Amino acid sequence: MSTLDTKTIIRELKIDAKAIGIPAGAAKIFIEKSVNDAAKTLSTKKLITNKDLTRAISKELKKYNADLAYVYKNRDTIL
Repeated sequence: MSTLDTKTIIRELKIDAKAIGIPAGAAKIFIEKSVNDAAKTLSTKKLITNKDLTRAISKELKKYNADLAYVYKNRDTIL
């Protein structure tokens, strides 16, 4: 994942975190850690699908906040 991609994902996750009421300071810390850890996990793969990316980030986010992980994992299906 490039730096631009991670910045975009982090920005979107911060918006989602604010929408569900997670304090900005706490969200910033665990979102950045989760995205960076997911990027490290996926760095060994030659081809990364959108589903792989979503699954890896959701798995890392779940360690810190299950609600945000759920929102991210189901982003395109929530009405």
